[in-house]
Amino acid sequence: MSEAKGLRARKKERTRDVIGDAAVSLFLERGFDSVSVNDIAAAAEVSKPTLFRYFPTKEDLVLHRFADHQGEAARVVRDRRSGVEPVTALHRHFRAGLDRYDPVTGLSDHPEVVAFHRLVFSTPSLAGRLTRYQLEDEEALADALGIGVRARLLAAQVLAVQRVLARANWQKIAAGRTAHDVRPEAVADADHAFGQLA
Repeated sequence: MSEAKGLRARKKERTRDVIGDAAVSLFLERGFDSVSVNDIAAAAEVSKPTLFRYFPTKEDLVLHRFADHQGEAARVVRDRRSGVEPVTALHRHFRAGLDRYDPVTGLSDHPEVVAFHRLVFSTPSLAGRLTRYQLEDEEALADALGIGVRARLLAAQVLAVQRVLARANWQKIAAGRTAHDVRPEAVADADHAFGQLA
C-alpha cells in the first residue's frame, strides 16, 4: 500500500514539474501575458483542469520555483542551535546561499535564472503575487521569533533586507557582471545589512 502511495506521489511530482517547466519555458520565450493557460496545458500534454489542480493561478505557474523557499526563514530560526541568536542564524544562512550561488540570493548568472528574475520583476501580476508569498513568509518568521510587535518588526526587517540584497545582486548581474565578480560585494553588503539588524 505505501509503495503504491509513493509511486502516486512521485507521478504527481513529475506531472507538476512537467507543467511548471513547460510554463516557464513558454513565458521566457514569449512573455507572461502572451502565453495562455491553454498554451501551457497543450505544451505539457495535460488538460486545463489537470493544470489547475496543480497550479491554482497562472502566476503560480511561474512562482512555484519560490515555493521551495517558502517558510525558509522561519525554519532557520526554529532549527538554529542553542545559544545562536535568530539574526545570526539568518545571516549565516544567507551567506551560505551566497557561497552556493543560490538563485534566491540573486547571485546566479545562469542565463535562465537571470531571465526568470527579469520576468518576475517586470511583470506586475507576478511581482504582486510574489509580495503575497513574502507576506506569508513574514507571518511565519514572526511566529518563529515570538509574540508581539517586536517579532513582527524584526521579521519584516529581515525579509526586507534579504529582498533588497537579492535584487541588488540580480541587478548587477543583469547589467552584465558575473556572479563570481559580484560575490565579494554581495558578501560585504550582507554582512553590513545583517550587522545593522543585530
